[in-house]
Amino acid sequence: MTMLYANQNAKGKAQSYVRHTIRNVEGSGNNLTISYVMESFDSKMKSQGSEVPCKVVINDGVVTLDMNSMFIDQMKTPDLKVEITGVPMELPGNLQPGQRLKDADMTMTIDMGVMRMQTNIKITDSRCEAIEDVTVRAGTFRCHKVTQTVTTTVMRREIVATTVSWYAPNVGTVKTETFNNKNKLTGRMELMSMD
Repeated sequence: MTMLYANQNAKGKAQSYVRHTIRNVEGSGNNLTISYVMESFDSKMKSQGSEVPCKVVINDGVVTLDMNSMFIDQMKTPDLKVEITGVPMELPGNLQPGQRLKDADMTMTIDMGVMRMQTNIKITDSRCEAIEDVTVRAGTFRCHKVTQTVTTTVMRREIVATTVSWYAPNVGTVKTETFNNKNKLTGRMELMSMD
């Protein structure tokens, strides 16, 4: 299956696209490992580089995103050492309105020999707000609406944002909206097609 997402600005204009292509599924039922590749495109659908291998693991119905597979392989070079640590984000399959999710965090350290840079992302205050229908270009989906606070620290500068995401069972992310610390919409990601 191939899923195409559009990254839009606050006015709804597409700035870029991301395509996820599932390559392999291992396991069955509530225990699966889904391997896929992610490819980025500009606003005119011109590819921006190579495919990045990614992985989603589902254990007893709980979805866990493997951040290492998304960043480590993409950034590996002979002169670059990348280390990722932290607690992965988990999304239970039986979410109910009012249910809180576990906090998650990721610290990525990039060592370039003469310089070392660290980025930290903390995901807190995660909660399922509702189960509702969401319509995007790819269709209408029954989704779990999840809100989260995302705090990103880069070079000692902290950026706090709120994300509202709609997840559909057996599909994944259908739509995500991002708001700044003044509750102003700054961007949106939507599922455009599924093939």
